[in-house]
Amino acid sequence: MLKGPLPWYRLLPWLLWWPRVSGESLRQDALAALTGAVIVLPQAVAFATIAGMPPEYGLYAAMVPAVVAALWGSSWHLVSGPTTAISIVVFATISPLAAPGSADFVGLALTLTLLVGIIQLAMGAVRLGALVNFISHTVIVGFTAGAACLIALSQVGNFVGLKIPRGLHFHEVILFAAEHLREAHLWVALVGAVTLAGGVLTRRFLPRLPYMIVAMLAGSLTAAALNAALGAPATGIETVGRITATLPPLSVPDLSFGAVQSMLFPAFIVSILALTEAVAIARAIATHSGQRIDSNQEFIGQGLSNIAGSFFSGYTSSGSFNRSGANFAAGARTPLAAALSAVFLLLIALVAAPWAAYLPVAAVAGVLFIVAWGLIDVDEIVEILRRHPGERIVLLLTFVGTLVDLEKGLFLGIVVSLLLYLQRTSQPASQELVPTASELGNPRRKFHEAGLGNPRCPQLAILRLQGSLYFGAVEHVRRRMQAIDEAEPRRKWLLLVMQGVNFVDLAGAHLLQLEWQRRRALGGGLVLLAVQPGAWLMLERSGYVAEHGKDGIVAHKGEALRRVYPLLDNEICRACSARLFEECQLALPSGELRQPADGADDRPPSAS
Repeated sequence: MLKGPLPWYRLLPWLLWWPRVSGESLRQDALAALTGAVIVLPQAVAFATIAGMPPEYGLYAAMVPAVVAALWGSSWHLVSGPTTAISIVVFATISPLAAPGSADFVGLALTLTLLVGIIQLAMGAVRLGALVNFISHTVIVGFTAGAACLIALSQVGNFVGLKIPRGLHFHEVILFAAEHLREAHLWVALVGAVTLAGGVLTRRFLPRLPYMIVAMLAGSLTAAALNAALGAPATGIETVGRITATLPPLSVPDLSFGAVQSMLFPAFIVSILALTEAVAIARAIATHSGQRIDSNQEFIGQGLSNIAGSFFSGYTSSGSFNRSGANFAAGARTPLAAALSAVFLLLIALVAAPWAAYLPVAAVAGVLFIVAWGLIDVDEIVEILRRHPGERIVLLLTFVGTLVDLEKGLFLGIVVSLLLYLQRTSQPASQELVPTASELGNPRRKFHEAGLGNPRCPQLAILRLQGSLYFGAVEHVRRRMQAIDEAEPRRKWLLLVMQGVNFVDLAGAHLLQLEWQRRRALGGGLVLLAVQPGAWLMLERSGYVAEHGKDGIVAHKGEALRRVYPLLDNEICRACSARLFEECQLALPSGELRQPADGADDRPPSAS
């Protein structure tokens, strides 16, 4: 790594990996870039169709944004460009406001892209990269499955040659298609079916071949044969039309007040989704490459790429799992591979673009059906539904919410996931402990969880707390501690085992202070055992350590029991036959020697 002032590496992060570039790495990067360009060509056309954009805009979104994200991101292998999830969000957001493919639609898409880029850049600049950690895996699984269903539903009409009105909800699309199925075009459906079969069979039996290209070729040849035999008017097969393959033209987003206002909230949702997608992909590949990912720098790279894309005719982009995975598998060494893929894509598009005039819309629909199915993680969904009741709720709400309203569905999933997390952390686990019978006389004595029938000390309760003691958990812990002496009023002393508590906030420290005061008023006390460094810091700041550290905070069980036992009620101990602790075997708290229990000799009794 080069030495120099850290700010330079944030402004020009490519300085960190540039020394890795060599003749050998350049050759590997070029081969990986060529592979990625071949893969993205049909994907870009398909994704642009999903987004309601002209097909060439999918190519533009895979050019300039890919270069900028590669140079200013942190991942060596992440490739940015149009993605399925982002494309469906763009379509769902803008289609109620403008006709897909129209100039107004494109202008709003560019505005959305610019706002997304600004939000992402701002989040990276203030180092909010850790925020993506609060979007649970279950939310992503549910959202992706819902988005996949919307993708498939959006292509039903194209697959069978049926004109379905735009703007219908998912259930309305299903009902409309069922009611008008007789109006479908047989030959259009045949082209879609051949495309679908070709893609599925290629993925299953010839995984090394690019299934999208094979599927589209199969559909295009079928359409050409049908048109030649029956005539285009009779078949009703529509094509994508000629794609204009040029350098990405300069563009100007619509910055009017109305456009910005209508796109602002969707921009926040798209920003969160795009960043989550990009960082998750980058981290997944980094586990194989051994690279460390800087989420904040990835935010900056994604933000700059979308800002640049909005001025070079690209709609919102993010990290692409297919292209990134292929980039790593093809042997890419540095982010130059992602940058070079944009150059190769332009060269290939100049050659292949005229052939798009022969690409059937039904063939694109067939490919998108395969893409949609690939987005649904069936195994993960089944696992969540079977084994995780809480996550099951998050999954179902996110999935259904996404079908109803894609943007708000993601937001609903995030909110419900966080609420469930807060609910779990607000009730930290606690177990009452008793000494292990065989540990009497052992200086490193152990406790185990008290069960029915286990003898308990009539004056001292031992409670193990596991979880964070913060403002949300204070009331639950207070009730748990108070329940001990409310059930057995003589148990005025509490030994609180804090080994499983790594965090205490000011409210938690205040709770412990109040509990100490309450038990002192009852004639007992509170002793903290095995306080962890993170919790100790807040107890020290709140003054608890200074006030109770010597007598109220101990490091070992034996020390705690030796300190508490002389303070217990002598007469209660005299009548007690449990004798759980080593300290109470032969002497009372006052120091008076015990009389052997009835029927017992002078040996310490077992606490089984």
